[in-house]
Amino acid sequence: MMGMPVNISVGSHIWVGDPEFAWIDGIVLSINGEEVEIQTTNGKMVVAKVAKVYPKDVEAPAGGVDDMTKLSYLHEPAVLHNLATRYQISEIYTYTGNILIAINPFQGLSNLYDAHMMERYKGEPFGELSPHVFAIADVAYR
Repeated sequence: MMGMPVNISVGSHIWVGDPEFAWIDGIVLSINGEEVEIQTTNGKMVVAKVAKVYPKDVEAPAGGVDDMTKLSYLHEPAVLHNLATRYQISEIYTYTGNILIAINPFQGLSNLYDAHMMERYKGEPFGELSPHVFAIADVAYR
């Protein structure tokens, strides 16, 4: 999808590169040839090449998705936003299909690795419970 705009038009919600945040969301105000004028959510006006902006799913769940194959758009800003959203609610594990992505929480998360949690995942079909390293371990063990 790199460099291939998907129905970017005036009023579209998009992601655009940002030197401070990596990516920031905004709304397309105008399109002039290969350039788009964007008002970002922090109030800045930005001009970018249309090939460098990516559509934003405005209907994405507020808490992110537990499996990124459920994302409407699978591009860098959508993936990073989903991981950051889940991290903010202490959901450090996220699937991409059968791949587990783990984000270091830089703090102890109580009950994350106790015996009760391990028992919950034992024998459960993959994907039935929220993403966890125990789900991956159980599949590998079987």
